[in-house]
Amino acid sequence: MMIIAVFRSRTHSLDYLERLRGYGVQANTVPTPKEARIGCGLCVQFDVRYFARAQAILKVGRYSSFKGFYKTEFLNGRMSITPYR
Repeated sequence: MMIIAVFRSRTHSLDYLERLRGYGVQANTVPTPKEARIGCGLCVQFDVRYFARAQAILKVGRYSSFKGFYKTEFLNGRMSITPYR
């Protein structure tokens, strides 16, 4: 399962991506799915197994534009976006 971290700031998205990678998390930027209906258009995606580390890194960064973590799944051929914890 993949998790996306959604921000309202592209700068924060890119900074968070670099911090994650610096701590060994395999992450990428992807367009924010329209189903999320929030954000700057760019989010950070990573595997759920890195969630605890990603959550800790988020707290250190103090990202004021952070909107939330969401899990992404395909159900019946459609993308499903739901809040994650």
